[in-house]
Amino acid sequence: MTTRHMRRWSLVATLCALGVGGTARAHAGLPETSNVTLRRGHPEDYFLGATFGAVISRDSGKTFRWICPTAMGYGGWNPNAYLWREAGDILAATGSTLLRSPDGGCSWNTHPFFKDTWVSGLAAHPTDDRILYVVTSRHGKPNGVYRSLDGGETWAPSPLMRQGLVLNAVRVSPANPQRLYVSGKEESRLLLLRSDDAGETWTEVVHPLSELLLPYDLLVEMADPVSADVLWARVSSQGATYLLRSDDAGQTLNIVSTINDVFINMELSADGKKAWVGTLNHFFRGPSTGPLEMLSLPTGNACVLRDGQTLYGCGSTWLHDWALARSTDEGSTWQPLFGLYEIQGAHHCPRGTPVRELCPAQWPQLAEQLGAPLYPAGPVEEPPVDAGTPDAGSPEDAGTAEDAGTTPQPLPAPKGSGGCEAMGGNMVPVLLLLSTLTLPRRGRRRQN
Repeated sequence: MTTRHMRRWSLVATLCALGVGGTARAHAGLPETSNVTLRRGHPEDYFLGATFGAVISRDSGKTFRWICPTAMGYGGWNPNAYLWREAGDILAATGSTLLRSPDGGCSWNTHPFFKDTWVSGLAAHPTDDRILYVVTSRHGKPNGVYRSLDGGETWAPSPLMRQGLVLNAVRVSPANPQRLYVSGKEESRLLLLRSDDAGETWTEVVHPLSELLLPYDLLVEMADPVSADVLWARVSSQGATYLLRSDDAGQTLNIVSTINDVFINMELSADGKKAWVGTLNHFFRGPSTGPLEMLSLPTGNACVLRDGQTLYGCGSTWLHDWALARSTDEGSTWQPLFGLYEIQGAHHCPRGTPVRELCPAQWPQLAEQLGAPLYPAGPVEEPPVDAGTPDAGSPEDAGTAEDAGTTPQPLPAPKGSGGCEAMGGNMVPVLLLLSTLTLPRRGRRRQN
């Protein structure tokens, strides 16, 4: 048996330890991508959040490289979305801090302005990404909405700031950037708040949603690209996701689709008439007034991003051989961009940056888990140099485990409970996964 086949059988053993059940959650506990963003104005630059740090491409997806979580410094708060400004810096609200890289992913820091609170949501102006908004959610502290006019360098609180308020999301209307939507709670009240003047004044509506069983949460997810009065929110309750729509600026919310799965994110078409939703196990599409239908791909770990007429979707490499793909037919078919086993080592960064000093020494361990090469075969095109990215140096200067001066840090082992008997006799998902994991991987990159 080859090393690669042994590794896949080891992954199957991990699934048994995780107690995979009747749904297609076979990717649970394995390395996965979790979200995707493109740099504004630079569609050749991709950034994918992952359960093992992040993955970045600066060459339209020809090569993908790793950014290790120790270099990013986010601890146990894995960001669920990133924002890549046209100027080159990358930001994320982690639920604990505001994370920022000023140099295209090589150096990372947490903004000191928010050291006493938790940053739970981040949004940018639709056309001017110098204007940013965040919301905070630390219990026992005053929380509210903050605004930056200089791309996140400095921040100021809005008038919406008070003790007992806990906010979880903020969205800016593409149709009218003066219109902001925020969601959260205050004691037992679930709130949807609206501003018509970029955060200077606020109107709030309590949504009891009496038809749903407690406990549940309420998060604003999307603002309509055409009408400032239309927005989408979602509720997670009793293991299901309820997608809700408002046509009256948040005064009323109506359920348009119920999905028995864990919500990841959603997107809307340019005219606001079509919606896509990614969940832990499936991918859905339908009219934005509902209902949504499940598509055949991605199966597992689905996220979605729309850029013009193109959709980008996350997926589980362990279930269908790719971690990122794109679609030009609204999700009916997908063109794979890369699988996790195709990551070509650590991100190229200058000496002295955290990614350069910490990640190369840790790469061999992750490469073994992913079935990826330790070093790229042949020359690697360096990322472009721009105002937001320092000179990354030559491939020979990219660093190795020997000269990084650090000891490889062990990656956290997948956590699970029970054994194969925990499946209750339902072996279908594991048998399907066995066929996936034991298929031979292609020896070279796909041709786009």
